[in-house]
Amino acid sequence: MNTTRTLCFVIAALSSYAALVYRLSQFRRSRRDTAYRTLVITLLFQCLTFTMGAVAMGSGSLLGVGNLAILLMHLSAVAFCVCAQIILLHWVTADEEAARRTRYWVITGVALDALLVVLFLVADGTTRPATDFNTGSGQPLVLTYLLVFIVSQAVPNVTIFRQCRRYAGLTDNQSVRQALQTLSLAAVILFLYCLGRTVNILTSAAGIDIGVWQLASNVFSALGIVTLSLGLTISSWGASATRLLDWARSYRSYRTLYPLWRDLYESSPDIALEPPGASVSDLDYRLHRRVVEIRDGWRDLRPYIDRTGGAAGPEHRGASEEARQAFAEAAQIRQALRAKTAGTIPDDNKDAGDFDDRDTVNFSAEVAWLTQVASAYSRLRTAN
Repeated sequence: MNTTRTLCFVIAALSSYAALVYRLSQFRRSRRDTAYRTLVITLLFQCLTFTMGAVAMGSGSLLGVGNLAILLMHLSAVAFCVCAQIILLHWVTADEEAARRTRYWVITGVALDALLVVLFLVADGTTRPATDFNTGSGQPLVLTYLLVFIVSQAVPNVTIFRQCRRYAGLTDNQSVRQALQTLSLAAVILFLYCLGRTVNILTSAAGIDIGVWQLASNVFSALGIVTLSLGLTISSWGASATRLLDWARSYRSYRTLYPLWRDLYESSPDIALEPPGASVSDLDYRLHRRVVEIRDGWRDLRPYIDRTGGAAGPEHRGASEEARQAFAEAAQIRQALRAKTAGTIPDDNKDAGDFDDRDTVNFSAEVAWLTQVASAYSRLRTAN
């Protein structure tokens, strides 16, 4: 179990250092921002917390003092929880209110750290086995120390969750909303860590061995810190990540539409505004052009479309209504292309209308629908 605990501390530490390095890269342009400076301090305490946790798992003493790494881990954990609360205040409250409540949290944090130091010394923490600070081992003073520490972690998580849920629905800033939502999730996970630690302590005090379930708190801690690191940095990279995902979705649609567009282009070369090219440097423009050209190619095929053809086959009967319609239209396109090549005009053709007069509300919906039709068309080509 020690290996798993160490791994959890290492994962949490690495995510903390990654977030710190990323934020430090913005130091030159953001150093005058109070919220930014507080964020850097928070990440420093976060890094210290889990570095000390990893050190404590590897050695019983630091600088020749027993369990010093454990004490420093707990003190810095209190500090980074307080700083995380202060960051949230700067994000969601007015400057004067944020300053007033910041003083309250700083005083509270200093008092909690002082109490932890006193309890650690009174409990003779430097000479105790390190395992005592994992479950308490039934020692009243150590139990008190651990419970104070857990409360110092649980209360900020509750307040952060409540404030994040409240203000995420009020802000118009998309990046701030994403950060608040991610931080609220991190607060929930870290609160589960606090519950797990409490269960470990109480069951140990009662003489109950819960075995491998003791590791649940460590897993929640690592997962919560990774999520917290994302929440503390997403406001600066979230918009870029969203644009990258949008580009990837557009490129996937662009490629999916290609087989349908190619056959329509070969049937009606005039649909292309410019010669076909492989470059996707201006993907939005090319995707728009591909959609328009598919629509134009479809209109050219209307005299060759048999209104009685293109029904969904038995293999598609279990699919959704939209999927069956996409397959039916793809089958009609394929039949119409063959009919145009052969010069055959059906008696009951579709010389009016457009994709069964389907009304897509915007370009994104248009792309999504044509992508379904193109996917069905590609499956038909492969089957035949």
